Amino acid sequence: MSTRLLLLLLLFLTPHARAEADKYGVLHEERSLYTRILVHQNKDLLCLKFTLVRSDSNQSCKDLAQPKRMVFSYAQMSMAALLFNPNPDRILIVGLGGGTLPMALRELTPDAVIDTVEIDPAVIRVATDYFGYRTDAQNLIFTEDARVFGKRAKIKGQRYDLIILDAFNGDYIPEHLMTVEYLQEMRDLLTPDGTLVANTFSSSNLYHHESNSYRQVFGDFINYRRQDTGNRVILIPQAQRNSDTRTPLSEELLLDRARALEADLRPYDVPIVRIAADVAIAAGAKPDWNLRKRPLSDQYSPANLLRKR
Repeated sequence: MSTRLLLLLLLFLTPHARAEADKYGVLHEERSLYTRILVHQNKDLLCLKFTLVRSDSNQSCKDLAQPKRMVFSYAQMSMAALLFNPNPDRILIVGLGGGTLPMALRELTPDAVIDTVEIDPAVIRVATDYFGYRTDAQNLIFTEDARVFGKRAKIKGQRYDLIILDAFNGDYIPEHLMTVEYLQEMRDLLTPDGTLVANTFSSSNLYHHESNSYRQVFGDFINYRRQDTGNRVILIPQAQRNSDTRTPLSEELLLDRARALEADLRPYDVPIVRIAADVAIAAGAKPDWNLRKRPLSDQYSPANLLRKR
């Protein structure tokens, strides 16, 4: 957006909105069909928001001084998936944001085909114009609802070695992307040795219902939480569930794999050795949620109400 257009935009904003825009160094703002999109810059930090209401609602950030650096802890934590399969052939990412994950994985797994699903064309445009997101023959974008994409992918017989669920809409994940039925659809798209990773919040009453939804579909899972972030990452390595002769998931094994990945992940500021140690602890932890809470389903998914309790 040009400086002139930005000044015209600020002229027509309400005093409160104008103050917010000044505070956050707005470079771009628009109202898409699904959300309010805001791109703002503070020194070397370029960030994408889906609302001006909450100051902590950054969806994606890019460090202009270190463009590869993963700014958010959840993005770093998601790289734990490579501990279970460092060379996936096919990757599915649900939710684009600023494109941090697909662009990083495009470099880290150069032989993989990456399918990213994003329902909002405005988000794709902003990720391209401001955050350097690029597609190519192996890094593809699909502009459609993730449920529709999943059903079509299953009919086509597509399978993925890595699935990353990261479909935040500004406040939380859309309700129809949190249900048992949806998770079953995602499970059916995994290869026998595939890994599913889900980035979710770890607070509110919704935590209990969502956890039981994953547990109903996948059984026990690795519930990776850290004190420095309000996010958690759910890890479901299928190889650990499906094989009777699988290698035990030990801290020593995870650390060995982490050391092999350490050099490749260093430019992204991913502390993979620390992450491996954390994951080993999380793998042996008991559920920390109420097991009696009802799983979410297509008939029962009041996510907006539950997250406010």
